[in-house]
Amino acid sequence: MKNEIYNKIKTLADKYSKELNKKIKERLIEMQEDDTSYYLIYRVLGISNKEGKLIDEYQNKGRFLYKYAGSFLEEAAILCFKHKFPSGKKVKIKNTLGTRPKQFEIDLLSESKAHEIKWRDATTDGDHITKEHTRVKVIKNAGYTPVRIMFYYPQREQAQKIQQTLETLYKGVDGEYYYGDSAWKYIQKYTGVDLLNILEEIAKSRK
Repeated sequence: MKNEIYNKIKTLADKYSKELNKKIKERLIEMQEDDTSYYLIYRVLGISNKEGKLIDEYQNKGRFLYKYAGSFLEEAAILCFKHKFPSGKKVKIKNTLGTRPKQFEIDLLSESKAHEIKWRDATTDGDHITKEHTRVKVIKNAGYTPVRIMFYYPQREQAQKIQQTLETLYKGVDGEYYYGDSAWKYIQKYTGVDLLNILEEIAKSRK
């Protein structure tokens, strides 16, 4: 069984890695045709053409990397849940406390737990709190336990304050909130899959 889930996550990782590299190569080719006259402003600010080119390239690479890293880890976590709970699924529930949004999506509903899975969340938007407050109350009223899993805690102070508020919101409705080490441990305890160890093994195989 261990090899089965390892192979599924490895296959998923290979798929994302291939797609990521393809997107990056395509974008770098596109960038060769870009108008770089704005490099003048870079030079005014003390950044050479060579360094400006590298900055632009890595900025574009970074955008793709963050997107694919987040999607991969969230999908890998869902594979762990479905390994233990084959009937677990993504569902949408009606917003019974407002009109915007009309529905809230639950990343993975298993047993009576409504899991929200984030690889990391660096938002500093106060509106995010309002929306999440409504979301957890709607989930609770629907008879589920809201559970938030975030593997990597944000670095910036303002973003951390948002997460502290969200943790209070979850616990205020008898929900659960896991981040960092506790998120990896929750996955292992609840699904029986040591996701962190599997990812470390895959990372070593890339060398």
